[in-house]
Amino acid sequence: MKAWRLEGFGGALALKDIPLPEVRPGSVLVRIQASPLLSYLKQYVEGKLTFYNPPPGAFTPGTNGVGVIEAVGRDVWHFEPGQRVVLSPHYVAGENVEDPAQILIGLTAFGVGSAAVQADWRDGSLAEYMLAPVAAITPLDGLDSHDAAQLAVLNRFIVPFGGLLRGRLVAGETLVVNGATGAFGTAAVLLGIAMGAAHVVAAGRNQAALEALVRAAGRRVVPVRLAGDVATDAASLRAAAGGGAEIAFGQFMYPAGAYRRLIGLLRSGLLDIGAIRPLRFPLAALPDAMEAAASASSLECVVMQP
Repeated sequence: MKAWRLEGFGGALALKDIPLPEVRPGSVLVRIQASPLLSYLKQYVEGKLTFYNPPPGAFTPGTNGVGVIEAVGRDVWHFEPGQRVVLSPHYVAGENVEDPAQILIGLTAFGVGSAAVQADWRDGSLAEYMLAPVAAITPLDGLDSHDAAQLAVLNRFIVPFGGLLRGRLVAGETLVVNGATGAFGTAAVLLGIAMGAAHVVAAGRNQAALEALVRAAGRRVVPVRLAGDVATDAASLRAAAGGGAEIAFGQFMYPAGAYRRLIGLLRSGLLDIGAIRPLRFPLAALPDAMEAAASASSLECVVMQP
């Protein structure tokens, strides 16, 4: 198969022919149909984001993805070849311990014991096939009308969805999203509307981006352009929220069942992911795609397709 290989931080990045991964217990082999790019992937590849901990040696970068199961390993009971799935990079060790190790597959390890987990699951989604732990995939049944590139945009929504689940947003409440013109902030606004927020106060510095977000999300979004002064901005947010809000957005990652619930919102028609437009690139065009991802708006998502 063809896969992008990065020779460590700041090392050579090249598209290579490598052996197809062999399935093992607890794993699935997925034929990748679409893989969204992080906006900062170029900086990551160039070794400028030194606070990340990538796998040592050569590895395949890439985080989320959408694909079709090619084969399943032993101890996999609920998935089968031919099934379309979404891939999550967030993998938590399954041992019943106080603080299980976590990694983001194809990106970084963090926490005690995470290097050992990363050694088992080092390669990400920028390839024709990816071997993934079964805990990192979620079925996309019932979404045949959505193409893979559009479904890959779900990666924008999953992290803010984790935050809104943690904050227990209830229909009819007011949500404040600071940084609403960023990639995750924009998705948080769209999710707040889908989950029934009466009002979503969208705060950011870019007036044009705020106006575009209001056009995409609708009349329940109240834009606030931040001035950079704490007292002024606090007063503006309070006024936009009608005196106060039940929840402000903020979160790291998401619980295990979040993708399943997010897909349920999409399947029901409550969530419209069409507001974020996929910019499609062939797998071989990764250098150009990384440049495009760095400059894409929050209503755009660069997607690689083998």
